[in-house]
Amino acid sequence: MPLSWKARRRWSIFILLVAVPLYIVVVVNVLALFERPPFWLELAIYVVLGIVWVLPLKAVFRGVGQPEPESEHDEGQPPPGGR
Repeated sequence: MPLSWKARRRWSIFILLVAVPLYIVVVVNVLALFERPPFWLELAIYVVLGIVWVLPLKAVFRGVGQPEPESEHDEGQPPPGGR
């Protein structure tokens, strides 16, 4: 069952505020256990790991920056009760 827009939005906020910083801490600590590689290899490792985390999460982030698809108000008009 696919996630609703609101669920994907909530999960994306959680992922960006909690999971990604935790992932960064884990990656840095795991790489600190090994002897420091040459600069170019270390840079490549961080670039690859910086991209890899998003691949399984693309479906969660897809479309969350767009307006809610079920919104019933006109795009030029503010929602009722809002500004």
